[in-house]
Amino acid sequence: MDYEDGMPTIKNFGGYRITMYFEDHNPPHFHIVSPTQEAVVEIATLTVAAGSMAPARLRTALEWAARNRALLLNKWNELHNDE
Repeated sequence: MDYEDGMPTIKNFGGYRITMYFEDHNPPHFHIVSPTQEAVVEIATLTVAAGSMAPARLRTALEWAARNRALLLNKWNELHNDE
């Protein structure tokens, strides 16, 4: 796992990435971060809870997240001391 800006990068897509913050609030979620945008996505539902992202980038990230939901939940638990 890479660390950029103090945040663990779970998946890097080149111009944007999926990341999580240490000790972040519930519900379990991840951030899709680009240089100019950020979206917060709930892991359980894969719905955007806050922010925005370019549609093509959002679609690609959500498709990846759907295939890797177990990994995302495991990383959430690892970073949040199994809250």
